[in-house]
Amino acid sequence: MKSKKWFKLSILLATMLISAVLSPATAAEDINVLKRSVVRISTVSQTPDYSVPWGPGNDESGQGSGFIISGQRILTNAHVVSNARFITIEKEGDSRRYEANVKFVAHDCDLAMLDVADESFFEGTKALDLDDVPSLDSTVTVIGYPIGGERLSITRGIVSRIDFLGYMHSGVDSHLVVQIDAAINPGNSGGPVVQNAKAVGVAFQGFSGMVAQNVGYMIPVPVIQRFLQDVKDGRYDFYVDLGIQFFPLINTTQRRALGLDRGDYGVMVSEVLRAGACYGKVQVGDVLLSIDGLSIFSDGRVAMDNDRLLLNEVVERKFKGDLVQMTILRNGKKMQVSIKLNTPWPYLMQAQQYDVRPRFVVLAGLVFQPLSNSFLASLPQQPLTLRYYYTMFLEKELYADHPEVIVISKILPDPVNTHLGRFLYTIIDEVNGVKIRTLKDLADAFAKPDEFFVIQLVGDTQPLVLEAKAVTQAQERILKRYGINQHAFLTGGIVPPNWQQSTP
Repeated sequence: MKSKKWFKLSILLATMLISAVLSPATAAEDINVLKRSVVRISTVSQTPDYSVPWGPGNDESGQGSGFIISGQRILTNAHVVSNARFITIEKEGDSRRYEANVKFVAHDCDLAMLDVADESFFEGTKALDLDDVPSLDSTVTVIGYPIGGERLSITRGIVSRIDFLGYMHSGVDSHLVVQIDAAINPGNSGGPVVQNAKAVGVAFQGFSGMVAQNVGYMIPVPVIQRFLQDVKDGRYDFYVDLGIQFFPLINTTQRRALGLDRGDYGVMVSEVLRAGACYGKVQVGDVLLSIDGLSIFSDGRVAMDNDRLLLNEVVERKFKGDLVQMTILRNGKKMQVSIKLNTPWPYLMQAQQYDVRPRFVVLAGLVFQPLSNSFLASLPQQPLTLRYYYTMFLEKELYADHPEVIVISKILPDPVNTHLGRFLYTIIDEVNGVKIRTLKDLADAFAKPDEFFVIQLVGDTQPLVLEAKAVTQAQERILKRYGINQHAFLTGGIVPPNWQQSTP
């Protein structure tokens, strides 16, 4: 009996010893495989200068990481290749640089896909498979080319939080993120976060505060998979959203007043965006009880993926035109509503813009531009009126009258525009009695022959008046004097749809 126990114990000890000996070799083998998946990305970019919208912008060089996935595709962050004019990639063990280009980019979730011009680049490489969201307290490996050296860097960290947080790249979007206790340094961005030799995320931003050290974030696989699914039709369509705000229903008295029983369910709608998907279907004061069959807890979360996630996550995994089913309580009665999802475009005005030229119109030395995050950031000062229209664009639904807020952004001195300095940074309302809702409306109004251009401004009873004949005589002179090669640029960027025709 004793000998049998000793024999079993010997086998166990031998197995443990063999595992201890083989483990480093196995880990090293995994790392060698992973090395063949990770690439260094170098870029030369031109960042637009919104204070000189007709100019080419400022040249910059940058560096990041990426990794190969199936189909000879390279995945990285959008912010690594934003505004890029020339991209090269390198792989471990090869000193050559290969030219690449951006095939798809999603600035709202900070992801991009690259193509390589020379397919021989993929010889000897290994595509990484995608796994799933890692468990809390599990170990992950971050691989990339951070600043401070030329060779591949490998760090490890523990998954410390899974949450729904803001993405710094756009400045206005929030999605699922995974927090790890390993710093994400410049250059690491776009590289894979790996567990069990599979990618579980893309490293994309660090923590920009003094209260936390060695904290980084990665974009998890559900966000990656949604991006890859979205671009299958050859284009990227942005994230969709319900276009509502809600608050929790935890207070017992408030629940009774609404006719709700005791329990952990339901949230109340506090705002419905007129340009959002829920407008005409959901009202302020409605109680949301379920979404796609998932009960909504009192804090706005639902049970998903063996966790409690914000109900937004249900919509996060859908696409433009998809339907979402909701159960609501209105005036004590349950109702079923079906919502066709879209992208609530007004919020894009407050998003940082990339890969687009600034749009503008120049007339008589007056420069007109639409208000945006990038434009506002370029101003030496931020007048109160512009700040109000920017911050309240959604909340006060200012987009209803001004889908684009057109601003006199600059006055290029010339005899034709003397004594007009007081109109700098004012907002255009009408030209010759025609309502100006977009920059194209303004360009069309200036193209119509008339004796005078009478420009009405928001909040100002005094109009700005220009003589059309004098403007025509001065236009070419001003463009040549200030090195402007075209009087207007109207394409690209965030152009509002004619949303009022399709809104209930």
